Amino acid sequence: MITFLAFGLTLLVPYTAAHTPVVLWHGMGDSCCNPLSMGSVKKMLEKELDGAYVLSLMIGDNIASDTTNGFFMDVNQQIDFVCNTIKKDPNLQNGYNALGFSQGGQFLRGLAQKCPQPPMKQLISVGGQHQGVYGFPHCPGSWFVCKEVDRLLNLGAYTDYVQSHLVQAQYWHDPLNEDKYTKHSRFMADVNQEVTVNTEYKQNLMRVSNITFVMFNKDTMVVPKESEWFGFYKPGQDKELMSLQESDIWKQDKLGLKEMDSQGRLSFLKIEADHLRFLQHFGLMNHSSP
Repeated sequence: MITFLAFGLTLLVPYTAAHTPVVLWHGMGDSCCNPLSMGSVKKMLEKELDGAYVLSLMIGDNIASDTTNGFFMDVNQQIDFVCNTIKKDPNLQNGYNALGFSQGGQFLRGLAQKCPQPPMKQLISVGGQHQGVYGFPHCPGSWFVCKEVDRLLNLGAYTDYVQSHLVQAQYWHDPLNEDKYTKHSRFMADVNQEVTVNTEYKQNLMRVSNITFVMFNKDTMVVPKESEWFGFYKPGQDKELMSLQESDIWKQDKLGLKEMDSQGRLSFLKIEADHLRFLQHFGLMNHSSP
């Protein structure tokens, strides 16, 4: 657990000047305040950053709803909820650094694109799936929740009902059905500018000073793991991969990532570990380019 927490600190500390506040968004099956995960992250950041304000986002009125909302609350509604939360927080009005774990990574990126005030200064996505997923091999929720997730995905990820009731369907990316994905994905296709280009999305994301994408090289949760670096399968099949630099998102610079990279504002980290399982020896952590 200490290594899990310390890794986040090694990323945040260099960028946290003058005690910039930190906003945390947890992953699927977790909650804001789990003492074995986000609760400990929050406490350690507060200690190591010398009392900096740290907000671990609770999506809902209590921990139970926060956990279930990670499965069943529309992603765009979650982003609106968080946008209202941070706008009302007096500690965040001059800006904040953002640290997202797993799906919290792409949700924070969506927040940056949709909610530019207060300003996000730095974004660190730890295992976030920025091109979505095409597989759900492990479910970290309760037996009942996971059965319901399976049931809804089996109904059809791109049906209106499932899109409106299952978070994971909103970043489900089927490379064999790209047309359905682009037409019906309520979150991922939208924030990735797959259908139309919203210039505000691009401008807002480019206001973030630095973005770090962390990929787990032995990830058995995320399929494909390269989505953590904005890579994905080439359209029409699910074997051959393409990098961010081979995608239209990069070639057409739909999100401004190409320009940000040319300015040295993007970082790509690779960790030789499974999903959200951090190495004990930081010297083995590779700072890599995709």
